[in-house]
Amino acid sequence: MSFELIPLQFNKIMQSQNYTVFILGTDEKQFAIYTAPQVGNNLQMYLREQAKPRPYTYDLINSLLNGLDINILQVVISEVKDTVYFARLFVEQEVDGLRKILEIDARPSDCLTLALENDIPIFCTKEVLEKTIAVDE
Repeated sequence: MSFELIPLQFNKIMQSQNYTVFILGTDEKQFAIYTAPQVGNNLQMYLREQAKPRPYTYDLINSLLNGLDINILQVVISEVKDTVYFARLFVEQEVDGLRKILEIDARPSDCLTLALENDIPIFCTKEVLEKTIAVDE
């Protein structure tokens, strides 16, 4: 089974006390993914280059990946059921001259944060884009 991957642009992040909203999409269609407010707070600190009192979860993940010489290749938003999105994180590691690529099931909010912090491309399947509810700016 093959999937057509559609490149997405990260357009904006909106924050309230109760949630964070990622606005993603193509030139033709944009859609929203909602997540916990802490995700947005973490990203705001990253984007403003603010010092953190202690490492956050994403800092730990990035440190682990870097320490194990694992590169994030891409994020794919692979499925949507009702309003719940599912994502896959693709990473690579070279071990003994062999390149291993792993596909990891992960929450879209985690994947999007890692993608933004590491300048990694974000994709979704054509089917997901067709199922999303378009949002206007």
